[in-house]
Amino acid sequence: MASDTPVSDIARYVGYAVWGVLLPGTLVFRSLRRTPHTLVEDLVLGAVTGLALELIAWAVLMALGIQSAAILWPLAVVIPFAAVPRLRRHWRPRGYTSPSLGWSWAVAGTVALTTGYLYRVYLARNAILPTSEQSRQFIDLPYQLSLAGNAKHDFPLTLPQVADEPLHYHWFAFVHEAMTSLVGHIDLPVVEMRLMIPALCALTMLVVGVVAWRLTGRPWVGPVAALLIFAIGEFNATDPVSMPFGSPQTTLMVWASVSMTYSQPLLLALIGAIGEGLRSRGADGVPSIGRGVYVLAGLFAFASSAAKATSLPVTLAGLALAGLAVLIGTRRIPWRIVGLGATVAAGQLFSTAVVFRFESYGLKVDPLVNISGYWADPKDVRSAAVHVLIVAATWAAFLLNTQLRVIGAIPLLWRHRFRLDALQWFLLGGAIAGPAVYLTLNGWNSSYFTHTGLAFGVLLSAWGYCEVFERAALTNRAKVALAVGTLVFIGLLTYGIRTYAADWLTFALDFTGVTKPERTTYARLVPFLVAALALAAVAAMCAAGWRAASRWVTSLRGRGGIVLLSLALVAGAPTLLLDLPRPTQGPEVWGAFSLPATKVEAARWIRAHSKPSDVLLTNEHCWYPNDPGAAGEACGNNQAFTLSAFSERSVLIEGWGFAPRAMAAGTGEFWDQDLLKANDDAVYHPTAELLGRLRSGHRVRYLVVNRSVGAESPQLKTLAAPVYDNGRIGVYELH
Repeated sequence: MASDTPVSDIARYVGYAVWGVLLPGTLVFRSLRRTPHTLVEDLVLGAVTGLALELIAWAVLMALGIQSAAILWPLAVVIPFAAVPRLRRHWRPRGYTSPSLGWSWAVAGTVALTTGYLYRVYLARNAILPTSEQSRQFIDLPYQLSLAGNAKHDFPLTLPQVADEPLHYHWFAFVHEAMTSLVGHIDLPVVEMRLMIPALCALTMLVVGVVAWRLTGRPWVGPVAALLIFAIGEFNATDPVSMPFGSPQTTLMVWASVSMTYSQPLLLALIGAIGEGLRSRGADGVPSIGRGVYVLAGLFAFASSAAKATSLPVTLAGLALAGLAVLIGTRRIPWRIVGLGATVAAGQLFSTAVVFRFESYGLKVDPLVNISGYWADPKDVRSAAVHVLIVAATWAAFLLNTQLRVIGAIPLLWRHRFRLDALQWFLLGGAIAGPAVYLTLNGWNSSYFTHTGLAFGVLLSAWGYCEVFERAALTNRAKVALAVGTLVFIGLLTYGIRTYAADWLTFALDFTGVTKPERTTYARLVPFLVAALALAAVAAMCAAGWRAASRWVTSLRGRGGIVLLSLALVAGAPTLLLDLPRPTQGPEVWGAFSLPATKVEAARWIRAHSKPSDVLLTNEHCWYPNDPGAAGEACGNNQAFTLSAFSERSVLIEGWGFAPRAMAAGTGEFWDQDLLKANDDAVYHPTAELLGRLRSGHRVRYLVVNRSVGAESPQLKTLAAPVYDNGRIGVYELH
């Protein structure tokens, strides 16, 4: 409501979430787990199970062409559970454990933090629909909206910007978006711009809470892991939102990448199911799920397979390390790990062969290309010793920037002397595999592997932190002091970066002797490397003082480690805080392109006056950072998505910049130049023969002319019927 979301849409969304996801998913989850643990676990893992079932329901409905009856699909679960006596007991199970009040408030706090952040940086700054000719929108959002629109009408999905072009992409998130619209009867822009992202982020926080508790037997590992995966970002010293090693885990990507946000609860649930299967018995105080965990692992692996292409490869790597460790340690084949690995591998094979069709989307094996630029010496002017130092500094920068929040795993590994159980090896393997794959492949998109690895790493890190916290045996007063001190540290660090970032940049460059940063490949890494050294020096001095003081103050003994670990883990917290005042609209925001209201109005008129099978034709193939009519910008991106996004219709050729075929080729050119010429000639040089060929051969019914790009030929109105005109956009119908 505070972000102008209609109350009726909120009510319908809640109704859909309960009826279309939570109810069927919870019933199925209860039938698969042997003994109940907590009600919140049943509901949370039931919701994730519902997301997996939703994909199956969508496929069946679309294959039969009865997607209009989508609201009825939960009856396929509800009726058997109401009619079969053995299943009827799952409506009202008994024997739940009640979480502590503190745990409940802590998990609720992470959800509130997530929602508050999203309101500030996303909901309050982005209108559901553009309100003026000066409106702007992040470039990925309309592309994702177009895929959701396609998922409402096509099976399997095709690329809406190039009619009938297969979509070899991880598109499961857009099926969820489409089902929300179909079942809840909610406009797709409302789903994407208001409802879906906060709900999935909240679900992620809850899944972290219940999975961490189940795997470790320690309830508080969950809230700590939730904070690490969301509230703690990458460590930096000048501009934490700007990532030197790929995309940021939090800030921009949490709302701009629908597929990443959708995939996280599925991945965490998969980690939970596999982790449960790796244990010979349930964790202390947590009853084992039983054999049903293998079915759950299969469901979650299937749903994760094309939710995000990075999920299953990292999961398989974690299982491989666990299997190798158990094989070496016991000299026996770990058949449980083999079985779980086969399940995940089947999901990977399904996505690779059926969904992605072996398309690499431009990713190639190119070891260290994503970081080697920082130690490049194109003029060969460095000595060997200096070059080695810069290489080592780059590796240190990578680990500090992307992996600092995983440092809690170190005391866990040290305490166990690397004599880990299968679950811990699995988490460690996933945590290592994520950044390792990023360092093996090329390109910005490979950084999503790092994000996937963090899902494993933060569970291990929070586990280690809670063990250190328990051994410290803090009094209540000491716990309050630790919490207050940590918050003060975060506040001081955030204030220092926000106020003195420019001064620190100058100091760091001068301190390291970088006089020409624009010509120095590693200059971008210098500020936070120097900041890390400064913080390490301060920590060393404080540790020495703590050690000296503990000789006289006995309450300090054995508790310095938890203080140091707490401060190290939150060193990336300014990332989220410094993102709050940053704009998400305007020409200064990377990726925020012009989105005039008249373009959207025309597209939505077409949606209301056309059939889903109708194909559109347009003369706009680029999406401009500014209005091309005003700025005269040249086309350089081929990323026009607005028409297909807001019309929910396929376009003969709109923008092909995100097409898997174009990404793999890397040339930027459209692969069928004859068709592209025919497309543009239909607007600028139309003939009756050409328009007839496009109508009969490509199902083109509407020609949509953006006059800011180029005015149509005067002949067009004699060959096609003008049906809509708002000055900027003219629409013609072919009969």
